[in-house]
This record gives sequence, C-alpha cells and structure tokens, in this order.
Amino acid sequence: MRKALTAAAITIAGLMTTAAYADGHGVTVGVSWSNFQEERWKTDEAAIKGALEAAGAKYISADAQASAAKQLTDVEALIAQGADALIILAMDKDAIGPAIDQADNEGIPVVGYDRLIEDPRTFYITFDNKGVGRIIAETVKAAQPEGNYAIIKGDKGDPNAGFLLEGMMEVIGDDVAAGKINIVGEAFTDGWKPDNAQKNMEQILTAANNDVDAVLSQNDGMAGGAIAALQAQGLNVPVGGQDGDHAALNRVARGTQTVSVWKDARQLGAGAADVAVALAGGTALDGITNAVKWSGGEKGVEMNAIFLDPTPVTKDNISAVIDAGHIAKDKVCEGAMDGVNGC
Repeated sequence: MRKALTAAAITIAGLMTTAAYADGHGVTVGVSWSNFQEERWKTDEAAIKGALEAAGAKYISADAQASAAKQLTDVEALIAQGADALIILAMDKDAIGPAIDQADNEGIPVVGYDRLIEDPRTFYITFDNKGVGRIIAETVKAAQPEGNYAIIKGDKGDPNAGFLLEGMMEVIGDDVAAGKINIVGEAFTDGWKPDNAQKNMEQILTAANNDVDAVLSQNDGMAGGAIAALQAQGLNVPVGGQDGDHAALNRVARGTQTVSVWKDARQLGAGAADVAVALAGGTALDGITNAVKWSGGEKGVEMNAIFLDPTPVTKDNISAVIDAGHIAKDKVCEGAMDGVNGC
C-alpha cells in the first residue's frame, strides 16, 4: 500500500494517458468549493484550472460559503451549466448525499476532493490525513514530550477532523494513558475558522489557568487563532498545524509555530482535474492510474482512492517550500529567528 501511495505522489502529474487528454477536449468540469475564503483553496484552484486547460477542458465553479445547504444548490447549478464531471470539496459529509444522488442520476462522475464523501460512486483523492495528524503530533511531541496539551480540531461535519485526530492519538495515546501527557482541552471548530479556534483556545486557557504546554491544531488557520490566544496571555508553546499557509510558514520561521505540514495543493489540484477528465471520458473508477482500494471511513465503504504524501515544514527545512516556489524567501523569512534553514 505504501509503495502505491508513494508512486501516486510521484506520478500524479502524469496520471492520464495521451488518449484521456484527447478525450478532455470539450469536457466541462464543475468544482463545488465548500468555503473558498481559505487561503489554500486559491492554490488548489489554480492547479485545477491549469490541468483542465492542458486537457482542453473547461472549468466552472461555485462557492458554498460554508453552507451545506447552499452547496446542494450549487451542485444543481453546476449540473445545469453542463458539467460533465464534478469535483466536490464537501462542507458536510452527510448533507452532500442528495448532490451525489443527482449527479449519479445524470450519469455525471464525482471526485471527492480532499474531504471524504463516503460513497462508492465517488472517487476520493486527498493527502494521507491520518499521516498528517501523526506528523503534527510527532513534531510537537519532540519539542514538548510531556505536559498539558490542547487539541484544536476542525469542523465537526468534516471526516478529516476524525482522521487527523486518529493520527495524533496514535502518537500521543500511550503517553496520555501513562499520564505523561494530559489533554486539558479539545474542541471542534465550526467551519475551520481561525476566529472560532481563537475562542476555543481562550476557553481552554481559562479552564486550565493558562497551564498549557503544547497545542495540536488541525490546520494552519486555526493554529494562527490559537497562537493569538496564547500570545494574549504571554505564552509561546509548541504548536502544530497543516496546509503550508504563507502566514504559518512565516510563524515557523519566527518560532511561534513548530510545524506546518505542507500538502502541495498543486499536486492535489492537478490530480483531481486529471481524474475528473478521465472519468468524464468514460474511464471506470477502478481504472484510474494509481488508484487503490480503501475502506477506512466511518462506514467502512470500499472506495477507489489516491492518497498523496505530505511534507512537514519546520525551521530545519523551510528551504523546501522556497525551492518549490510555494512562497518567496523574503515573505517566509521576514523576522525569522536565527538558525532557520533557507533564511
């Protein structure tokens, strides 16, 4: 399995055959974004657009603005606009069901993008989110092996929040049981929003009398909110996050965030676009190159999926995101502490 996942990460750019690309001409791919205001989705969108353009396909989109109800009408509108395939970043794993039914009734294939839509009629493409959780916890634990931990979880309706937590607990679970690590607070964060995360962190700090030694945050935006709450109390403790947000990478360089697990959105976006065009051209779900069978969701539904490998970014390898062109050196290194690799 690991070899298959690694191969997928390496070869995703060449996912489609020449014939499949030819089939892409005239194909329209509709993308339903759950909440486009997050910084990282703009990078994903650019990658999707680029891959569709290379395939001769057309891009149309809609932003659900963090509303599961609006996302259903968005998908309906994308279908009405002539979408031959759909890429859906689901706002709510359960509420999206009627949209999948409608697409299936119209013979339109669906790619579940980054967040699981646990339905065998969809193709799932994402990063190894349980692995992301493990990396966040491993890096923070290396910096703070014991003490009081807070966990800032993502949106309750997003399966990724569960996968991330599973990965985190694989790392710290034994220490929690042994009493080396004490979880003084954990909270779901509506919409993965930084301001909600800040409020959650403030409440945890109040309940713990500010006695918090480390924070496991499930994404960078929420890490920023948690750090704001910590700084308001004069605290600077190890904090982990994910997404490679520019602000987070600068926080890593400054020393206020320990790790940002970078999921190269260019890989994910291009891969999803290629899968969507291939499916629109008649390729079966299990005929996608590098697809694996996976049934790790809450319901145990077997699905066809591609998982990409993420990259942890710490002060020791910030040069990786600079060299990849993800962020300019002057932007990531502004105010950097001494000893940051690449600054």
